[in-house]
Formats: sequence, structure tokens, C-alpha cells
Amino acid sequence: MADTQLFNARREFVVRVSKDVIVQLLDDLLEDGVINDGEKEAVIEENRSTADKARYLIDTVRKKGPMTSEKLISRLRERDPNLYELLNLD
Repeated sequence: MADTQLFNARREFVVRVSKDVIVQLLDDLLEDGVINDGEKEAVIEENRSTADKARYLIDTVRKKGPMTSEKLISRLRERDPNLYELLNLD
């Protein structure tokens, strides 16, 4: 399931994702209705490092279940195909 895939990819995602991609993913997930404005702001403002932002993002989405996790995976494929491939999220 997609939430398990995200959990398994979490460590590498945190290490490798860029701040720009995180912001793009947040915009995408807000548009998709996966996260709300408060969750988006929490990722951006309450987490100082890019790694903390990545952890918060992936954990927030993963906890919402496989369908929302699949949306994050799909958006990551669009935004950063190289990272998507590296994380083996096929």
C-alpha cells in the first residue's frame, strides 16, 4: 500500500528532497484537498530545516492513509521524477 511505501522511503526522502520540491508538493496537496492551510503552514513555519519539513510532510500525509499517500507519490513523480525513481516508489 502507498502509506507503507512512503514509510519505507521516508529516510531517503528526508535526506534527498529539496526545499523547493517540498513547497511545490505542499501547493499540490493543498490543491488536491489532501492537506489544509493549517497543515501547509505548519510544514513551512514550524519546521526550521528542510529535513524537518520533509519529515512533517511525509508523516502527515502517511497517517491519512493509502489514498492520500498515493496522491503524494503521484505528485512527487511529477515534481521530481529522479527522486521518485531513486526512492523506488513504482
